[in-house]
Amino acid sequence: MEYRILGRTGLKVSPLCLGTANFADPTPEEECIAIVNRAIEAGINLIDTADSYAKGECERILGRALSLNNNRQKVLLATKVHYPMGPGPNESGNSRLHIIRACEDSLRRLKTDYIDIYQIHRPSPDAAVEETLGALTDLVRQGKIRYAGCSTHPAWQVMEALMVSEKYGYTKYILEQPPYNLLDRRIENELVPLCKAYGLGIIAWAPMAMGVLVGRYSSAERYPEDSRAALRGGIYAERVTQKGIEVGDRFVLLAEEIGISPAQLAILWVKDQEGITAPLIGPRTVQQLDDLLPVAEMRLKREMKEACDGLVPPGSAAANFFNSAEWMKMKVF
Repeated sequence: MEYRILGRTGLKVSPLCLGTANFADPTPEEECIAIVNRAIEAGINLIDTADSYAKGECERILGRALSLNNNRQKVLLATKVHYPMGPGPNESGNSRLHIIRACEDSLRRLKTDYIDIYQIHRPSPDAAVEETLGALTDLVRQGKIRYAGCSTHPAWQVMEALMVSEKYGYTKYILEQPPYNLLDRRIENELVPLCKAYGLGIIAWAPMAMGVLVGRYSSAERYPEDSRAALRGGIYAERVTQKGIEVGDRFVLLAEEIGISPAQLAILWVKDQEGITAPLIGPRTVQQLDDLLPVAEMRLKREMKEACDGLVPPGSAAANFFNSAEWMKMKVF
C-alpha cells in the first residue's frame, strides 16, 4: 500500500481511513473486531472514531479490538469531542472542562494511554478558540494526545485557529475532517485551498454520500428499511434529495462502464481529488470492507474525473452534507 504524508507532520497514513460510526449501531461487536483486524492486516493504519458514536460504546468496542494482538501500536487512533455525553450543562461543547474530562473518558474506553489525533467534532459558539486550543495544548504536553484536529469547521474558523496557535504558541490543527463526496463539493471553494496553503491534511467523511451514489435510494421520500436514512432519520434523511438520486443513477452507469462497483468509484473519486489525504470508509461488514480495499491501489483516470465533473461541477452541490453544522445556512437543495 502506498502511504501518504498527513499535512506537514511527517506521519505516513494509508490512503483509506477506517471509520467506525457503524460500530454498535448497527454492527455487532464480533463483526466490528473482525473489521478492525482485517483493515490492519490490509495495511490501513488510520482509524477514526468519536466519543458520541453509540454513546461511547463504539470507543469501547474499538478499545477491545485494538487490545488484541498488540494492534494498538500498529495504528494511528483518532477520536473526537464536542457532542453531549450526559445531561449536564457542561457535558458537551468545546470548553476546557469538557475537553479534558472527555479526553480522559475516551482514554479509558479506548484502553490506551494516548490518542494520536484528538479532533474537535464541531465548532462551538460558546467557547473562545483560545479556550479550546489551550486545553488541547495542555493535553499534548501531558502526553495524553499527540496531535489535534477539527471536523466540519468553516474555512475561516480553521484559519482563525491557526493564527491563534501561531500567536500564543498553542498546538496547531494538523487536519480538518469535512463531508466530501461528488454530491457535495463545496469544500473545494475555500477549505481545500486553505489546507493546501497551510499544510493541513483532509480526511473526508461520507465519500459514498450515504449510499446515494451507489444507487441505494430510488425515492427522496421512501427509504430502504436498513438504510441510514430509515434507521436514523433526521439529518440523515435530509441528505437524500431527488437531485442527488438522479446524479447517483448516472454515477452507477459510469462505474459500470469501467468495470468497478459504484462504491469503489465513489471512494476512488474522493481519494484522488486534489488536497485529500484519505476518505473515511465505514463498512458494516467485513465483506463490505473487502470490496473497498482494492481502491487503495486504483487511480482515477482523467476521462472519468471529467465525466464526474459533468454530473456535479467543481465547488457545487446536489445535496447538503453540511446539515449537521449549525454554521451552514444553506439547507435546501
